[in-house]
Amino acid sequence: MKTYITLALGTIFLLGCSNKQPTYADYVNPLIGTGGHGHTFPGATLPFGMVQLSPDSRIDGSWDGCSGYHYSDSIIYGFSHTHLSGTGVSDYGDILLMPATGKASFINNEYASTFSHENETARAGYYSVRLDNGIAVELTTTTRVGFHKYNFPKGSKHLVLDLTHRDELLHGEIDLISNTQVAVKRISKAWATEQHAYAFIEFSLPFTTQFNEEKTKVIFTFDGNNDELLVKCGFSFVDVKGAEKNLKAELPHWNFKQIQQDAKAAWNKELGKIEVEDNNESVLQIFYSALYHVMIHPNIAMDVDKRYRGRDNAIHVADGFDYYTVFSLWDTFRAAHPLFTIIDQKRTLDFIKTFLAQYEQGGRLPVWELASNETDCMIGYHSVSVIADAIAKGITDFDVPLAFEAMKKSATWNHLGLPAYMEHGFLSIDDEHESVSKTLEYAYDDWCIAQVAQYLNNEEDYQYYMLRSNAWRNLLDPETKLMRPRKNGGWLTPFEPSEVNNHFTEANAWQYSFFVPHDVEGMIEQMGGKDRFEAKLDELFSTSNKTTGRTQVDITGLIGQYAHGNEPSHHMAYLYNYIDRPHKTENKVHKILREFYTTQPDGLIGNEDCGQMSAWYVLSAMGLYAVTPGSDSYTLTQPFLNHFKVNLENGNSFSKRTIADALRAGKFISHFDLTQDKKPETPSFQFQETFMRSPIISAKTNSFNDSLEVEIHSPEHYNLAYYIISETGQKSGVVQVENFTTTFTLRQSVHVVAYAFKKDASLQRLESKPTQAKFYKNPHPSWNITILSKYNPQYSAGGDRGIIDGILGTENWRKGDWQGYQDQDFETIIDFGKTQTISTFSARFLQDSRSWILMPTKVEFYISSNGTNFTLVSTINNTLEANDYNVQIKEFKTTLYPKETRYVKVKAYNYGALPKWHQGYGGEAFIFVDEIAFK
Repeated sequence: MKTYITLALGTIFLLGCSNKQPTYADYVNPLIGTGGHGHTFPGATLPFGMVQLSPDSRIDGSWDGCSGYHYSDSIIYGFSHTHLSGTGVSDYGDILLMPATGKASFINNEYASTFSHENETARAGYYSVRLDNGIAVELTTTTRVGFHKYNFPKGSKHLVLDLTHRDELLHGEIDLISNTQVAVKRISKAWATEQHAYAFIEFSLPFTTQFNEEKTKVIFTFDGNNDELLVKCGFSFVDVKGAEKNLKAELPHWNFKQIQQDAKAAWNKELGKIEVEDNNESVLQIFYSALYHVMIHPNIAMDVDKRYRGRDNAIHVADGFDYYTVFSLWDTFRAAHPLFTIIDQKRTLDFIKTFLAQYEQGGRLPVWELASNETDCMIGYHSVSVIADAIAKGITDFDVPLAFEAMKKSATWNHLGLPAYMEHGFLSIDDEHESVSKTLEYAYDDWCIAQVAQYLNNEEDYQYYMLRSNAWRNLLDPETKLMRPRKNGGWLTPFEPSEVNNHFTEANAWQYSFFVPHDVEGMIEQMGGKDRFEAKLDELFSTSNKTTGRTQVDITGLIGQYAHGNEPSHHMAYLYNYIDRPHKTENKVHKILREFYTTQPDGLIGNEDCGQMSAWYVLSAMGLYAVTPGSDSYTLTQPFLNHFKVNLENGNSFSKRTIADALRAGKFISHFDLTQDKKPETPSFQFQETFMRSPIISAKTNSFNDSLEVEIHSPEHYNLAYYIISETGQKSGVVQVENFTTTFTLRQSVHVVAYAFKKDASLQRLESKPTQAKFYKNPHPSWNITILSKYNPQYSAGGDRGIIDGILGTENWRKGDWQGYQDQDFETIIDFGKTQTISTFSARFLQDSRSWILMPTKVEFYISSNGTNFTLVSTINNTLEANDYNVQIKEFKTTLYPKETRYVKVKAYNYGALPKWHQGYGGEAFIFVDEIAFK
């Protein structure tokens, strides 16, 4: 490796002094990603360590404060022992300690101190800062113990322990063991709804204490002339006894310098798995900082005695494996876990055994697991991807049949639209929000399950899950060649590919239309072949980078509509390899490597997401990427690094020359050729089924006054069959059409069910999954409605008449059945067409406080005979508290002495600006309304 002098964010690394050769850890800059939207933290931790000891400059759960620290801040509130690296939701920040001088205070704004980045140093396993109050702070860690070193100016010396920091405190205990030892218990609620944190803390100096009234905060005061204070904090998710054991096992002495050196040595051991030489100092910093970030999560979550807190909240012992936590699988299945299968197969095995332990304890494989809590954040069931990818690469020393059982359960339970997905072969807007993204990711995960079925020689399940994995075909619009939402049997209209809405997960149609990682060849064929696919891919990267619809802070790093700051785009530059355009892959990949990763605090273009953003850099800089986790294949491009060597657990290695040689032979390399391992023999099946795309049912509207023409169309030119279910539940006979399109006229509210069919070469009848649509005859066709407010176009309920059409919105408002009004009152006038006698007035509203949707403060009903002069007849005040976080529907209803009227005005008053306790403080609340009715 080279020797350089590096200036990094106010910290000078004199790597070249005294002819001392820099180590891998010397190139790590933990401040990368702490600015912008990277959401990383700068503090001390060990590879995959339980403790992340870092400064907290944020006391709220704001977007850019998810890690507890943001580079733009100038105040430190304390140093806590757990942090998340790069997530988009806030949690952790457990066991906060803060040194102070002068008058002691329990108030965080008073015990906090300002600081300057000029007095801050961050390195692998070490952090220091000189606070503006004169206290010098140094932090380092073992795996389970945080080690603090404080040097105070002359005068009073205090240390605050605050259990109320950040998350909602459910239960807290601070027990004094002696005048140098403290035991701490903290149970909190945030993203993880019940997180247990325990600490056993030892001080190098005796203390006196002062508690607050609730005994959730304590001030330690230290006397004497010794200005140096050392603090050791053993941490555990299990209990105080475990925290004490961890402390005694890992840090029995008080030698801070030794632990700091041990931490650096631990990082050098892990980082040295990839040896890089490059003439560009910045490249070395970026690469090793990226590899460092990949190795922060997941975290060891068992004590030194192997005890851990399981998914059932009971205490278990890890038998034959290490138990981990923090699995951001929607992000990390794409690159981080494939990277681990190359450089960390032992931990990959432990991750999977952790999954299976959680399945046995909680009945589920993890989706987004945090502190043994399932957050159910994001979509898909991507633990199956991690398992399938490991098996494909020969990592099989676990209970594979149990894993297969768990995988199938993930794919078949009643959750997030899966029943409708299984019944229809895709999800529509009517079934589930984020329907396109969920369909595509479920399909990929189903393909992964099929690969494991093949490994187990289970052909029946292989065929079943391979058939399900073709669900993406039902969403590929033949006209636009993009993945398009389906609604009520047809296509969503109008359709704007750049619109960010509730039909996609943190993305739009452009950013999901190329997510078919398990069937790239099939996707190319369905998009019209290589030339048309290339043109569409070019358009992705060259079209305007403007998005419409709702603001989505995750969509960053745009090249056209490619968004490198969020995970769904990460494989797309490599798709050019599949159409024999490798120069375009190289061009795009190297552009991203050069422009979207820097040595600055904002050096990550989007959330780090527990290592995914950095894993993309590590793999891509070496010239390889796993487009299809679950297969043993990597696709290749020209390496970005001058030289590298990857040292493998099997004793072998590969280098830049390995990639260069493979590139001359093609654009792909197998895992076993890369690692020089012998590929195990496994059964091989051929997919036998013909996937039949479901028909399209289309009409101008789903509600009508007198009659409605409906068309059924088969996109594959199959024959059609359909039947109709009336409002009374009576089913018509099946109508078969020897054609790929048919039309008919409706005059009543009905439920239409259609499917396509054909006969194969053996004259066996093949059928598609059914497409369903519901059409409603308006209950009040003579009513006219004039809305005086302006609804958000994403929340239109199908248009103005959507709130008087008799179709009721559900608690899942993201499906689009509600009208949404922000920063304004809702006001509408309904004209009955003639004078009516009315006695009952009602209007339905929805509250989902976390999504900024609150009940109106009051609802007023007015009547008029001429539509100009209105008389107030009823006011109904809201009684539901805004901080009630349950998603619920409330009907504002009143019954009066009968009134004769032709016109009714309904006015609902908006809550207004969100209050300080709300996570969206300062933003404007929404009103969601559907349905207005009268009797």
